[in-house]
Parts: sequence; structure tokens; C-alpha cells
Amino acid sequence: MSSFVRSIVTATEARGDLLAASGPPGHVYSINQQGRKYSGPPAWQRKYFTGIVGCDIAAGFFGAAVAFSARFGNLNDHSQVYALALIAMPAVWIAVLGLSRAFESRYLFVGTEEYQRVVHAAVALTAVVALASYGLELPTSRVFVLIAIPTAAFTSIAARFAWRKWLHRMRRQGRCMKRVVLVGHESSVAALIVQLRREHYHGLNVVAACLPTERAQGALLEFDTRVRGTFDRIGEAVAAERADTVIVLSCPEIDGRALRRLAWNLERSEVDLIVASALVDVAGDRTTVRPVDGLPMLHLDHANLTGVRRWAKGTVDKIGAAFGLLMLSPLLLGAAFLIRCTSPGPAVFKQERIGKDGQPFTIWKFRTMYTDAERRLSHLAHLNESDGVLFKMKDDPRITPVGKYLRRFSIDEFPQLVNVLRGDMSLVGPRPPLATEVAAYEADMRRRLVVKPGMTGLWQVSGRSDLPWEEAVRLDLRYVEHWTLSLDFVILLRTVTAILRPHGAY
Repeated sequence: MSSFVRSIVTATEARGDLLAASGPPGHVYSINQQGRKYSGPPAWQRKYFTGIVGCDIAAGFFGAAVAFSARFGNLNDHSQVYALALIAMPAVWIAVLGLSRAFESRYLFVGTEEYQRVVHAAVALTAVVALASYGLELPTSRVFVLIAIPTAAFTSIAARFAWRKWLHRMRRQGRCMKRVVLVGHESSVAALIVQLRREHYHGLNVVAACLPTERAQGALLEFDTRVRGTFDRIGEAVAAERADTVIVLSCPEIDGRALRRLAWNLERSEVDLIVASALVDVAGDRTTVRPVDGLPMLHLDHANLTGVRRWAKGTVDKIGAAFGLLMLSPLLLGAAFLIRCTSPGPAVFKQERIGKDGQPFTIWKFRTMYTDAERRLSHLAHLNESDGVLFKMKDDPRITPVGKYLRRFSIDEFPQLVNVLRGDMSLVGPRPPLATEVAAYEADMRRRLVVKPGMTGLWQVSGRSDLPWEEAVRLDLRYVEHWTLSLDFVILLRTVTAILRPHGAY
């Protein structure tokens, strides 16, 4: 996923209003075109929305049906009241999802926030039912509630995920895309185009750009993106390209007053306005807009690195690791047997890695390389395909035939469940680095060490080894700043699909 977010325009206005108040308006404030006439959301968007609403209704009914069957088996005098839940649950579930803002377009189509909203809805509904039952002394079946709501939530997430995969297939074919006009300085525009072209899942197709100058003079000359003039011609560019989205990058010419006037102009045609904020990696739940002496100020809270939520994360890690080892034990034994039968050496590879607060620990993995891999590394260093401190090579001759398949499906990582059980690692977190890698870290990269490393993380589900090193680090740092239990749950679900995809597994 690219490194921009839908920003809070009010926060940008706060800085802009202070700047604009001290100087006269320039040409950048004059936007004369009204863009295209709004004709409602596109057909694919209506289809997508209708699909997830229908699936959520079905999920509510399915959750109630499964709970009823598990608790009562058949209709009798004691279960007639709960039979009404088969009718009420779909409506209640849709209402709770709506209150959790799970249907808002800002959370649909891309990113993990949509799934987190479903999880929040399930937790909230469970809490409300529990409090109502206790306060009103209702004879509520705990088994029914604890089956119906999680089942509905899991089904909704699975259905939304399926719709997301459908949308991704369409976008790989160049369909269901938004036409975007970028506004900013040439170097920033070029950098964002590179990120957006890395994958099509976000659905943003850059069709034109507006720069401080009339035409491209440097970085944009390498791209086929049309330049539609300066900042005072944004409206003309939108109309000419039939664009439905404008992305404004951080630049001093577009201050709060100019951004506000641009928003007023674009709202006539319902063109989306997105601000690619310089605060992208710290924006989110940690940022709030609070008035200070009549001026809206953007406050940044500290990252949540300790407390009850950290304890809860550790508890979930240990329970999940124990359950995973139990369920995967036949697969683990089979993998160990194949490794021992096909190449000399132990089945399990042990290596020292750096964990939380820079403390070393021994990581467990299935051996996927020949036993002399470390000795042969110096002869292959010049073939490194990574742009960072890691060594990556798609056709690494040190990998055994069985090891290729173990890496392809990430089975070699499963013994790390033992590390999670011991408390050295977490299920979700930054990648556990080698001591030599940590020694080469820049100052900002050491921020990854304030939390436990994880078996999977944001960078693993966003491209695995295909991601540039800088992007992998950025994603790890973003996870450190914004982690939540619901985000962990979503990353674990996305890990399954990342494992099944062949891309980046080497």
C-alpha cells in the first residue's frame, strides 16, 4: 500500500490559515473551473457496496443459525425466544456495523481499517448484550451469544475479504480504477507515481499532474504523465481528464486557504480530495485536532508501548502459539522428516537474532539451506538483489530443493511458534534482525527494537521480499507506532493470503 492517507483537512488548514493571514492571496487561490458534473458513484462501487451489505445480512443470519443449532439443536419450548434471533440478528448486525462506520467509503476498497471496524462492532455488540443481560437480569444464553457474534463477525470479514479480492482482480485488469490528478512539486509527484505503480490494489490511476511550472523539467520527464499546467488550473485538469480524485502533496504554495477553496470547488462535482500529508507515518488514532485559543492544532500522542494492551497482546501471543503448535504438529513433523531425508544436517536451524530492547535470543526455523550456506555467502555477496542491509537472491544456490517449497509457503517460519511461546517473539511485529543488520541500522531504524519482533508483520503481508528495503522499514516503523490487537488479527488473516501468493517468497 502506498504511503499517503486521507488527511484531516482541518489540520492542514490550521497551518495554512496562519500563513495566509500574513500575506496576500496569490494565483494559487484562483480556481475557476467546476470540473465534471456529478452523476453518482460508479457502477462498480454500487455493486461492491450492495454486495457487502447483502453478505453482512447473510452473516448475521448465519451466526444466529449456527449458535441456535449448537445451543438447542431443534425448536422447543425453551428455545422459541432464541428463534427470534434468526430474524433479529441480521438487522442488529447491520445496525451495529453501521454505527461502527464499517460501510463508509473511506474504509472500504483498500487497507485494513474496514476489517478492524467489523471487529470493533463485534466487541461492542458483545459488551452491550452482556451489560443489558446483567443490568436487566435477562436469562441470556452465554453460549448462544459467544457463538453467534464471533461467527457473524468472521463471516462478514471473510465475505468482505472475498469482495476485496474481486476488486483486486478487476484492478489488475485496469478496471474499477479512480482517475487521479496529482498536485505538488515535480519530485514529490514523481515519487508518488512510483509508489502508486508498484501495485494496482489501491485503485488510483494517475492521469495528470499540476505543478508550480507549466511543464515538467526534471523527474517527471521519465513518465508519460501529462502536465496540465500550474496550480491555478487544477479545475481545468479535472474537467479535461474526467478525474474523480485530486491528491495534493505537501508544498508551501498550497496553504490552508488555498486547500479550502479547492475543496469548495471540487465539492460541486463530488471529486474526492486527498491530502498526502507529511505526517503519514504518525497519523491515525494518535493524532487529534484540538482548539487552542481559537486555532485548531494537531496534537500527537505518544505510541502505546506499555500497559494493559501490551499485556493482552502477550497473552494472545502465548495462547495463539500453543494452539498453533498443537494444530500444526503433523505438518511440522512431516517437514522435519523431509529435511532430514533430502539433505545432510539437522532439521532445525538455530540462529542468534536481536529482539526487544536490543536483547539477543535464539530463533528457531526449519533449515532450508545447505549446511555450508554461511561459508558460501561471501562468494555470492555481489549478486545481492536487496537495496538494503539484507541479502536477498531469488535463485539462491544455497537453498535446498525442499527448502524452496518450505520458503514458498513460509513453513520454515513455523518453529518460531516456540519462540513466541517462550516470550522472545510475538505473532505479529517487526522482522527479527541479525546483529550485523542492527549494526548497520540508521538511528530511525532502531525504533523497531522497542517492541518484540514478530513471525509476521505489515511488510510481510505487503510484498514480502519484493518490497524495497526502505519501504519494508517504513512499514515496520508504522506498525510500532500504530499497533492494535485488531490490526494484529487483520495482519494474521492477510498473512494466509500472502503465503498462498508466490510473489516475494524467496
